[in-house]
Amino acid sequence: QVQLVESGGGSVQAGDSLTLSCAASGAVFGINTMGWYRQAPGNERELVAKITRGLVATYADSVKGRFNISRDNAKNTVSLRMISLHPEDTAVYYCHALVLVGLRFDETAALKDFWGQGTRVTVSP
Repeated sequence: QVQLVESGGGSVQAGDSLTLSCAASGAVFGINTMGWYRQAPGNERELVAKITRGLVATYADSVKGRFNISRDNAKNTVSLRMISLHPEDTAVYYCHALVLVGLRFDETAALKDFWGQGTRVTVSP
């Protein structure tokens, strides 16, 4: 099992910066890609950014140039630095990890999604 705990959310004004952090614990051996998703009220959860173990990052078009994702594989953490925040960035942000499970001899390997509880980001105009 993998547990993901987010931190760093809060209320800011447009143009401000904020950094979100996520710490993974438990069976961290099989963690592959990690990322951040967000969900605003009434909307579906959407990908914000993701990063592979090889540190290859991808971003949603809406945040390219403003957000930066990074990870520390040794510490099993992933962060999202957000600059020039817009009111449209207001959402609950969720840490995500794609984990290869079933690594024991008596298990079949499979990829499984793990999610954090979420941290709220509110950006005022």
